Amino acid sequence: QLNMAKKKEAFLKEFKEGPLQFKPTYKFDLDSDVYDTSEKKRKPAWTDRILWKVKNLCEVASKEGELPEEENLISVTLNNYVSHMSYGISDHKPVTGTFKLEMKPLVSDPLVVLSPEGEWSTEQQDVHIRYSVVPEFPSSAWDWIGLFQVTFRHVNDYVTYAWVEDHEISSNKDSKQVYMSTSEIPKMGGEFLLCYYSNNLHSIVGISEPFQV
Repeated sequence: QLNMAKKKEAFLKEFKEGPLQFKPTYKFDLDSDVYDTSEKKRKPAWTDRILWKVKNLCEVASKEGELPEEENLISVTLNNYVSHMSYGISDHKPVTGTFKLEMKPLVSDPLVVLSPEGEWSTEQQDVHIRYSVVPEFPSSAWDWIGLFQVTFRHVNDYVTYAWVEDHEISSNKDSKQVYMSTSEIPKMGGEFLLCYYSNNLHSIVGISEPFQV
């Protein structure tokens, strides 16, 4: 039925689906792995499905003549597509899909450029950071710079941080300097990154090159 609908309905044609490598997920007797034993004896079917479609900005813009067609800004890859037969509270078995999402940056130049100053050591009380921002950057008093291990996975994985206004040491038209306490940095040191977090944009908008502490 789904394949027939995809041929007839234009809005379904661009949707994708992974291979059905699991048993039909409908209709089961409750709390069992037995297909329908009622009087209706419904035929097993792949009723529960996951479809997806990616609408890339560059495709829309190129149709309107604003940008040349380029490779997709967003790509989605299906990692697995499975049913979960152990669940028995419904006459359906649940289905899940796990996807890998890759996004290419829309801005090639960072909004903030930052780097550590001098040699960083846990024996020092404070260390210094210098950064600069593009003219239109919407800065906030709640912006902060975090020290992260190079293997960090989330913005909350910071080792320590400094508020860009409260910890400011110097400022000129080209750049600003802030200090960061070393009290939270592991004594054994390691390889780290500095990341600038924008409170207005709710994201990291600048990342330094890796460096040793």
